[in-house]
Amino acid sequence: MLRNAALSLLTTATVILSAATAPTPVAANPYERGPAPTVAGIEATQGPFTTATVTVPRSSATGFGGGTIYYPTTTTAGTFGAVAISPGYYGTKGSIAWYGNRVASQGFVVFTINTFSIVDDPDSRGAQLLAALDYLTQHSSVRTRIDATRLGVMGHSMGGGGSLVTASARPQLQAAIPLTPYHDTTNWSAVSVPTLVIGAENDSTAPVDSYAEPFYVSLPATLDKAYLELNNAGHSAPIVANTTIAKYSISWLKRFIDNDTRYEQFLCPAPSGPTIQEYRDTCPHS
Repeated sequence: MLRNAALSLLTTATVILSAATAPTPVAANPYERGPAPTVAGIEATQGPFTTATVTVPRSSATGFGGGTIYYPTTTTAGTFGAVAISPGYYGTKGSIAWYGNRVASQGFVVFTINTFSIVDDPDSRGAQLLAALDYLTQHSSVRTRIDATRLGVMGHSMGGGGSLVTASARPQLQAAIPLTPYHDTTNWSAVSVPTLVIGAENDSTAPVDSYAEPFYVSLPATLDKAYLELNNAGHSAPIVANTTIAKYSISWLKRFIDNDTRYEQFLCPAPSGPTIQEYRDTCPHS
């Protein structure tokens, strides 16, 4: 009896000790932010995170023209990936403002920037996007909320060309999204950053057959890349709130900045619908 009781106590102690010293399970993907995605969720104008803003005056900025930072207010969800966005020719941060809260509320820090001049060329805009990312991660008041290893860029028109310049210059980036992009260079074979090129069927400023499509084709065939052409849309489509752009941009940023494979369902197989003229990609992404 005493022997059995002793063995029972020893077994119990071993179980308790094992439970106490067992390692805490690690999440399959520690960068997932927010609930399981749904079509309604990524098409909504407001995502699951409440956001706030910080204005960065031109006088406080080095290497770019200032801007507005949008960020999730929660302090319990861990750090977030970040995205810098450049306006196009004659544009300001106001022309890309709609991306701010919409993308940030899905779990990102978003920086919509002003450029030095509204006529800055794409190369200059690319350099300014790099400076904006460095400001975000090193000097901004929200830098502790950002994971500096998970960054991306977006841009409209010349800002879209600038985003390709940025991706070429900094291959450590996780995602690039040129929006109806313009650049004199059409060969982007050196880019190794997952890139979603968004063109517009009726773009007369940067026609897709001269810009967006050749840009996409020139990207390496081994790269995670996609080409989305908006149906019956023009060059300025990306500067007005657009559900199709938001849906696939958010999915792209989630998939590649957050490594969140839950969003692959919206990218692969290739999506279609009345707002999409054409979609090409290198699916699968995993």
